[in-house]
Amino acid sequence: MSETPTTDAATDGDDSLPDDADEIVQELERKRSLRGAAAILAAVIGIGFSLFQLWLAARGFILTVTLPVVGRLRVAALQQLQVNAIHVTFALLLAFLLFPPTMGHGFAARRLSAAHDAVNARFDGAVARLADGVAGALAWFMLDREGERVTPADFVCMGLAVLAGGYVVTEFPEIQRLRVFGLEAGRPIQEVFGVLHPLVDALAAVGIPLGSTSYAFLAGVAGTLLVLEATRRALGFPLMVLVSSFLVYARFGYLIPSDAPLVGVFGTTAIDWYTIVQNLWFNTENGIFGIPVSVSVQFIYIFVLFGAFLEMSGAGRWFIDFAYSLTGRRKGGPAKASILASGFMGTISGSSIANTVTTGAFTIPLMKRSGYRAEFAGAVEASASSGGQILPPVMGAAAFLIVSYTGTPFSEVVVAATIPAVVFFFGVWVMVHLEASRTGIGGVAEDALVDVKDHLRKGWFYLLPLVLLLYYLVVIRYTPARSAWFTIVALFALIALVAAYNERTRLPLLVGIVALFAADLASFAAAGVNAVALLTGARAAGMPLGEAFAYASPHLGWIVIGVSVAALLARPRGDSPLLDYDEHVDESAEAVAGALRRPSLTENRAFGYFSFIGTSMESGARTATTVVIAVAAAGIIPGVVASTGLGPNLTSLILAVSGESLVLLLLITGVSSIILGMGMPTTVTYIILVSLLGSAISSIGGIPILAAHLFILYFGVIADITPPVAVAAYAASGIAKSDQFQTGVEAFSLSLNKAIVPFAFVLSPGILLLRGTGGAESVHTLTAADIADLGFFVPGVLIPVICVFLGVYALGPTVIGYLYSPLSRLERIGFAVAALLLMAPGLLGVVRDTLGVASLTFDLTLRALGFALFVALFVKNRRTRDGTNGTDDDSVDAGAAASVEA
Repeated sequence: MSETPTTDAATDGDDSLPDDADEIVQELERKRSLRGAAAILAAVIGIGFSLFQLWLAARGFILTVTLPVVGRLRVAALQQLQVNAIHVTFALLLAFLLFPPTMGHGFAARRLSAAHDAVNARFDGAVARLADGVAGALAWFMLDREGERVTPADFVCMGLAVLAGGYVVTEFPEIQRLRVFGLEAGRPIQEVFGVLHPLVDALAAVGIPLGSTSYAFLAGVAGTLLVLEATRRALGFPLMVLVSSFLVYARFGYLIPSDAPLVGVFGTTAIDWYTIVQNLWFNTENGIFGIPVSVSVQFIYIFVLFGAFLEMSGAGRWFIDFAYSLTGRRKGGPAKASILASGFMGTISGSSIANTVTTGAFTIPLMKRSGYRAEFAGAVEASASSGGQILPPVMGAAAFLIVSYTGTPFSEVVVAATIPAVVFFFGVWVMVHLEASRTGIGGVAEDALVDVKDHLRKGWFYLLPLVLLLYYLVVIRYTPARSAWFTIVALFALIALVAAYNERTRLPLLVGIVALFAADLASFAAAGVNAVALLTGARAAGMPLGEAFAYASPHLGWIVIGVSVAALLARPRGDSPLLDYDEHVDESAEAVAGALRRPSLTENRAFGYFSFIGTSMESGARTATTVVIAVAAAGIIPGVVASTGLGPNLTSLILAVSGESLVLLLLITGVSSIILGMGMPTTVTYIILVSLLGSAISSIGGIPILAAHLFILYFGVIADITPPVAVAAYAASGIAKSDQFQTGVEAFSLSLNKAIVPFAFVLSPGILLLRGTGGAESVHTLTAADIADLGFFVPGVLIPVICVFLGVYALGPTVIGYLYSPLSRLERIGFAVAALLLMAPGLLGVVRDTLGVASLTFDLTLRALGFALFVALFVKNRRTRDGTNGTDDDSVDAGAAASVEA
């Protein structure tokens, strides 16, 4: 797509992209760029990880294999702890491959380098040679300065990860026994590995009693330390320190006197290391394998994998082009396209950084060429991309944790999150439009855009997986894992069909699919089994045609895959006019074909389809690795809170500090979320705050628990664009070549509604389309009866929803300083006050309680005042535009367009 703007703004000479936009992600996430055998190993582990998760989604924890004639064979029946251990072990293996131990830039590496230089400067001879030898050995063992070398330290960590995770999988009966008798009763290491007897005896001779320590304890210690090391590599040193501090607190918290002022509430009973390790490594309720990892196993990974399949199919670029075709002609079209594209990408990516880089690589340069400042262009992309974690249907990983922590069905979480997400994107849209009106930025030239109808005609099938996912989640109400599995199968079938489709194959494809489905349908109707089972001699009672169709329809996806792959194999050199895989698929296909010394394979459509599947699985595993490590590490915190009894004491302290005021408690939560979330994944922020503050919020009552958890999620997302550690904004600034801090400031300003909307929906849950207060059992999504109850629906839902949209609109001129014409400082303050009164009048609850006014009356009165102030300022500014204060005709045209189009 051409990038010819209609504006006269000159093209900046510094807006070129790096050779590979992935470099920005690798720099921010500190990932290696693997090549050769290391890349192959990472691909094998990643594909194995994805296959394991797909198997769980399809068959559950009982692993079976169906063989012709023999039938179904049971391979294994895994327990939740074993499944979680395999899940985390896969993530650890990938983490140690993808993230280097050190690149020589950290604090410890710098200090060691300085010490080495000091020794060389002061000594010579044997001492200097010894220092050089130690430095060289350490560098060989763990230094990866260029981010391309897998070190011996990585292989040691990977081996220990296999041992620690493998013990949980292979010795589950012993683990059950140790739950009763404690880890001290476990077998010593020399009984597990007889070959280690000499080493154990040697260590005992020098006073190290390894032989009297149970192997279960050693495996748990090793596993916990490996999770902390993977956290340091993948998520940063601060998070590792935070999690480690909870471990130290669990062991030594009993030293805090219970009668000490202020801190006495943190005193605990004494717990030994055996109990701590048992709670952290061998427990599915809390700890490393606790609820967060269980949610990752059941929900998070499969949705990450769904997003990877959709992105690798070429949907990402198609969505970006679709956004441009919809908005490119409008005022400020490139920025509006960025918002839509980021929203589309947010449905398949829950990562703010990945979303920013993927869409920003196309949108930010065009925004700059259209006339937007570099900082503003980066801020728009970062702000919109951070919204991907709150946009249904996929949302971010934390949304699935909400399901588990609140007991709310995922379909209801999706419904509840819809209006706030739309409000957020609407607010950013208004601001970029007003900025375009203020600076006179137009749209993209007509010849630079694709026609909407033509674009939909060529890629409409990319919308089907999202529609199908919503159908499974909201209409049929399958579990999230089941919904994702069926949607992935449908996506496999869809891409295979599109890959095989052309003028020569469309009729054979149609005939083959219809014939095989008819045979399967007839088999169920006549013999009660599918066609394959019937051919192997199986038979049962026949069934009516309608029932047979219900049994046969789930096989349609596999039939489409089989017929399409057969067509690809039969005509491997044909064309696929509707399909354009992501560039990563093409690169993988070229790499594999080159390794096989058969470069012509890149022209083989069947090879391309299988490359798409393999690349998607590897990409999904790489993306999920950081999430799995994050939830495993964060799981330590609720594990410590539960095992030490800190929870009730902390709840009492928080309630005392907040004076049991809901508004004050929400302010504490919001500020804590932003501070804690700086530089940390949203998922980790959510888990920590739910562990520490969730009980306090629930204790105050009066609000739906789902609203409280969405509140924490929103503020965790804001942290991605809040300076000084605004990771999404920094990713955008890398593309925009703008000042990082200023880009973060402007991104936060554009997302200001994301900080107010959570207060609005907590204090007015009707915005979430919820009725009731408390837990999931006493709260429900609005029904027809609720809508018919006008006494509830109008003041509790309709008015708050309308007012939150008006309030977000009022934030636009507050931030941009322009509506129809420039605003004075007093007018901007007036719009800010109007926005606050319209969106969250409940924040002034102290005034309400002092006056003794009923809550509903108070809210409606303040909303009416906010609306009156908004209208007055709106009309005044429009009159200014119309020439009352001497504004010229050009400003009139720009202001009119600003109002009508926004």
